[in-house]
Amino acid sequence: MSWKTELKILAALVGIFLVAYALPLGNPKIQEAIYEAFRLLQWYARNHTLACVVPALFIAGAIITFLSKASVMRYLGPKSNPVLAYAVAAVSGCILAVCSCSVLPMFAGIYQLGAGLGPASAFLYSGPAINVLAIFLSARVLGFSIHWCRQGHRCCDFRGSNRSADGRYLS
Repeated sequence: MSWKTELKILAALVGIFLVAYALPLGNPKIQEAIYEAFRLLQWYARNHTLACVVPALFIAGAIITFLSKASVMRYLGPKSNPVLAYAVAAVSGCILAVCSCSVLPMFAGIYQLGAGLGPASAFLYSGPAINVLAIFLSARVLGFSIHWCRQGHRCCDFRGSNRSADGRYLS
């Protein structure tokens, strides 16, 4: 390592030491904040990492293992039809119920198999947005009028969206 890199590491360690030295651990608010930070870290490790990220890593491994490089290159490669490549990549996320951080290993898997950066990015962005759970959750939470617009339908009925605070219709 160069001396600049070692100096940065030393500065980081000195900074951590100074924060730990000056932290008023006797203050109940500081104790509660540290306790809640570790509780949140525990919740994240239990509920998100094990339930989402680990299965996503297995799915990414399955993509690399079971999908042939020729098929990925045929549909998503740089020499494939761009309209078909983007359409296949964008619709592929519909069958996977993944969040935005769980889709990253799958993105890396199809990109490593030779998919073009554009189609792989289309998969990366569309996967969390159009999966089955997101579609039904948006319909349940936001209402069917917004759900239909989200799905690309033209006939939207925004009842009440043009009302004032007292309930009168605006012209």
